[in-house]
Amino acid sequence: MKFLRILLFSILIIGLTFSIAAAGKHTPQERGKALFNDPKFAGGSKSCNECHMNGKGLEKAGAKKEFTIMNKKLNSIEDAVNFCIEKANKGKPIDVKSQQMKDIVSYIETFTPR
Repeated sequence: MKFLRILLFSILIIGLTFSIAAAGKHTPQERGKALFNDPKFAGGSKSCNECHMNGKGLEKAGAKKEFTIMNKKLNSIEDAVNFCIEKANKGKPIDVKSQQMKDIVSYIETFTPR
């Protein structure tokens, strides 16, 4: 009986380890797309996709060095993301060096033709 418990516990731990490892293998673009479509991202009230349906308006964002949104000049894509989060989505800005920012920028860059 003790052997059976140990065996079941081991299988559970191994399965959990593989699940966690598999979850971590999503690409930055996949994680960014999930954030882009999440209405609760950054504490907001709607998803980025509600204003930028299928990336509308973001077609060249990945190639830009400067952005003008609502007559405000922004010096990076990260600043533009946070501006939209705060002004359009009524959310809280995210750390420009965070994994979430890297992921959402990575997804936004997929809209820029190469």
